[in-house]
Amino acid sequence: MLEKIGAAQARYDEISAKLSDPKVVADNKLYTELMREYKNLTPLIDKYKEYLSAERSCNDAKSILDDMSADAELREMAELEMLAAKADMEKSGEELKILLLPRDPDDNKSVIVEIRAGAGGEEAALFANSMFRMYSMFAARQGWKIDVMSSNPTELGGYREISFGVEGEGVYAKLKYESGVHRVQRVPETESQGRIQTSTVTVAVLPEVEDVDVNINPSDLTIQTFRSSGAGGQHINKTESAVRIIHHPSGMVVECQEERSQMKNKDKAMKMLYSRLYEAERTARDSAIAEERRIQVGTGDRSERIRTYNFPQSRVTDHRIGLTLYKLDDMMNGGCDEVFEALRFADYSAKLLKQG
Repeated sequence: MLEKIGAAQARYDEISAKLSDPKVVADNKLYTELMREYKNLTPLIDKYKEYLSAERSCNDAKSILDDMSADAELREMAELEMLAAKADMEKSGEELKILLLPRDPDDNKSVIVEIRAGAGGEEAALFANSMFRMYSMFAARQGWKIDVMSSNPTELGGYREISFGVEGEGVYAKLKYESGVHRVQRVPETESQGRIQTSTVTVAVLPEVEDVDVNINPSDLTIQTFRSSGAGGQHINKTESAVRIIHHPSGMVVECQEERSQMKNKDKAMKMLYSRLYEAERTARDSAIAEERRIQVGTGDRSERIRTYNFPQSRVTDHRIGLTLYKLDDMMNGGCDEVFEALRFADYSAKLLKQG
């Protein structure tokens, strides 16, 4: 572990020196790459400084305890300080192990989130809207930017499906565990008997990629244009600004009608296609992703679920890690940190266990 930290410290110092070089500062691409690597290394270096500080405190306390001429009161204080320092060393050491784990190369990427109503009809569509609101509010707390790319609303204010981009720092690292089937249990507003209904939505979180990450042959694409429509099929403009793209080798179909400009809709649809193809390639390349995360998108059936939102009990349960919290209102208003951090910790713990 110390060898890895030493190598990281040397690289950190090297980058720090380069970032002060006027030639590097003038090269925008190189400067951006180095700054990204510098930010990635900073938590590790800062945590190692904490570890060294605790180690020094422990050694200082030990020196006092080894000094037989020290009075009883000083020795008692030193003993307490050493116990506290050892606890800090142990805690920092465990956190260092996590920080030294190989990083997911996609963690710093922005994402495209796709939410689709599953079982439950209109209630599922309304919950899809609730999920979109939850992620939007969480993104606002993080200082991220939301950009709706495609949506299929219902007349009652729900979504049959909605796709949106989330742009910011470390977006994929926090949202990647959201892919899967989410189950809601609540009394629909249209239910006169007060009976609880169970519905599902599926969520897919795709890392946003550049053209260079995925090779698409233009001849494999069919690009169609059509008029944008709102709930109930009513036309909201008179020009064919909406775009649908069919990728024949994979059979994937994406469309976007959120913008008035056909060109902007085409750009957004291509972004969605790139991200879906990249995720498909990534999964095929490393089948361990599905095994480690166990959160792949399912069919939307009630029996396939990663999380349950029980409104009568104000309970949210993540079934992958056995976490139950009775703070559903807070989570639906964007307070997702506790659940997201628990998932991240469980993932890292599993990786540590795998490494022995």
